[in-house]
Amino acid sequence: MPATIEIAIGAIILSLAVSVVLGTLAAYRRGLVTDQVIRIVTLIGLSVPTFWLALVSFYVFFLELRIAPGSGRISPSITPPPRITGLYTVDYLINGDGVGFADALAHLALPVMVLSLVTIGLLTRFIRTSVLEVLGSDYVRAARAKGLPAMRVILDYVLRGASLPILTVVGVAFGSLLSGTVLVESVFAWPGLGTYAYNSAANLDLPGIMGVGLVVGFIYLLINFVVDLLYGVLDPRVRIA
Repeated sequence: MPATIEIAIGAIILSLAVSVVLGTLAAYRRGLVTDQVIRIVTLIGLSVPTFWLALVSFYVFFLELRIAPGSGRISPSITPPPRITGLYTVDYLINGDGVGFADALAHLALPVMVLSLVTIGLLTRFIRTSVLEVLGSDYVRAARAKGLPAMRVILDYVLRGASLPILTVVGVAFGSLLSGTVLVESVFAWPGLGTYAYNSAANLDLPGIMGVGLVVGFIYLLINFVVDLLYGVLDPRVRIA
């Protein structure tokens, strides 16, 4: 689980950071060239098969360009950190091992990028739709009429107003990343939940397959519970007294 959580957290953080920028920009430039280009790019991201993208990325960046490390979580010459959280990057930081942290982060970069490209396509299109709905609200027009800076209007009014539906989709996307990394983990020899599920299925390990199913179900329940709690943080109207 820690290996899968590490790759999923990295992918959702990168996806959300990029998607918020692209989705908001596409909404503000609706119908213009910028909007059309972003929509085409996100459509490509949604259409490209994950396993094909993983194979091509591994071939190009590792075998041809030699700018990315090989498979696995760390290089064979690096000693794994003392197990505290199971997340290599976190454990290396806790132990003050900069060399190990850099190596673990380098191995994390390529699978995170592959998973992010697919998720970015989904989140960007949804954020664009949510922002477009909020842009027509009276309080956004009032904020503009006051002469507030554009960045403040975006951060304090537009994105906050669109945050609830965005949060729901982010929760679903994060759950999908945790449970759907089988192909990416197989390509990059990442020893996570996806690899364990694949090996269990290949070896007809029924308890292993059932265990993965239970874990994935628990993950979705936990994520939905956290999303419901965050609703009250973002919107006082849904808080429980």
